[in-house]
Amino acid sequence: MVNEAALLAARNRRTEVTQADFAEAIERVVAGLEKKSRVLNDKEKKIVAYHEVGHAMVGAFMSGTSQLEKISIVPRGMAALGYTLQLPTEDRFLMSQEELQGQIATLLGGRSAEEVVFGSITTGASNDLQRATDLAERMVTTYGMSKVLGPLAYQQGQQNQFLGESMNPRRLVSPQTAEAIDQEVKAIVETAHRQALDILNQNRELLETISIKLLETEVIEGDELRSMLNQVHVDNGGVPADKITAEV
Repeated sequence: MVNEAALLAARNRRTEVTQADFAEAIERVVAGLEKKSRVLNDKEKKIVAYHEVGHAMVGAFMSGTSQLEKISIVPRGMAALGYTLQLPTEDRFLMSQEELQGQIATLLGGRSAEEVVFGSITTGASNDLQRATDLAERMVTTYGMSKVLGPLAYQQGQQNQFLGESMNPRRLVSPQTAEAIDQEVKAIVETAHRQALDILNQNRELLETISIKLLETEVIEGDELRSMLNQVHVDNGGVPADKITAEV
């Protein structure tokens, strides 16, 4: 990141690296180069805007997510049509079960926004779904975060994969246990999905306000973004959304 920032400064014939260089370097490393030649039609641009705002609004409410810094619908990299930039506020080495569930809900926030606003979904959520499913599976098979399966590790050791003993990342388990793992993963993801939908449905007007603003400006960041996201609220009988866990 520092090297990229230094290159940006040099290309602009400056002898010092500025904060703006570092900000652009972070985005290049995280999301790739801007693709201004990738022009979205109006319908796609609208879908991407609501999708990214969905991520941001759910992420702002759930625990276990980093601080929201920027939402953009300027395409970057090979595939990103828009992106939500989150930056950590401190070094973290441990994550609780509730925080991991918050991350899954945030990943599903984009797809959930499409459902709430358009009543349908697009292929834009495919990577989010993959990451959410992988994280839920690690919760069950690696971190022992399952009341049904208990504190057991079902994930294969890496050495077995290198030795070519198995292409399946799970240990050899009975069909019943494999089915139980699948059901646990499904329950975690579905609960996170319900949380995301609940947050967005209860903040429907705010979802519209931020999305319309994003369509006008293409980028919302910093204090302006955080001021908008601070308005997210959920009424669920006094129970924080990140404490609502799957009955698994």
